[in-house]
Amino acid sequence: MAEARVKLEGIQAVVFDAYGTLFDVASPVAKMAADLDGKGEELARLWRQTQLDYTWLRSLMGVHDDFWNVTRAALDQTLAALELTEAGLADELMALYLKLDAYPDAAEALKAIKGKSRRTAILSNGSPSMLDQAVRHAGLDKLLDQVLSVEDVGIYKPSRRVYRHAMQKLQIHDAPSICFVSGNGWDAQGAAHFGFQAVRLARRAEADEKLPGKPAARITSLTELPALL
Repeated sequence: MAEARVKLEGIQAVVFDAYGTLFDVASPVAKMAADLDGKGEELARLWRQTQLDYTWLRSLMGVHDDFWNVTRAALDQTLAALELTEAGLADELMALYLKLDAYPDAAEALKAIKGKSRRTAILSNGSPSMLDQAVRHAGLDKLLDQVLSVEDVGIYKPSRRVYRHAMQKLQIHDAPSICFVSGNGWDAQGAAHFGFQAVRLARRAEADEKLPGKPAARITSLTELPALL
């Protein structure tokens, strides 16, 4: 449940992370579970962690590449580590990544937030083409005012440059006027440390990271979010 009596004041826009918040990144692996020799759960976990690791490492190295290429590199690394060598498997999984399932609570929450006259946006590591296909496939395009990618900045979250980019694109000059929602603890805390009123979406019982930044609220479902505004 959302933290008791929390109310986020002065919010002009609600900005969502995409992967792991609105979209289920494990859904491609789930759809191909029968072809994965019982390694589906491990594949989904390791692919996601390697994908994130590669974004952070590239940011530190100053060698940016778009999220599609990073995601494929992470998948290739993971498939090799798990000795999953079936021809065409990686291509099929990547194709499914463009058609991720939205979480069931995503559309309902976005509709309710729009009903409160708040702007809605995505701020994601995803490349523009990846995000466009995911948003359209999920039928969320009419519920979002803007879809923002780190590609305009050339570095991945949780860089402060990415969160600042959202302020510039939304033409909002005070960071606390943005509610930022993420299902990734490191992202919610990065946004909170930047100055957004961050909401940590914890679909499972997960402790906060030992990192700077304290989210203003914690919820277990996006359906709890509108009541905070």
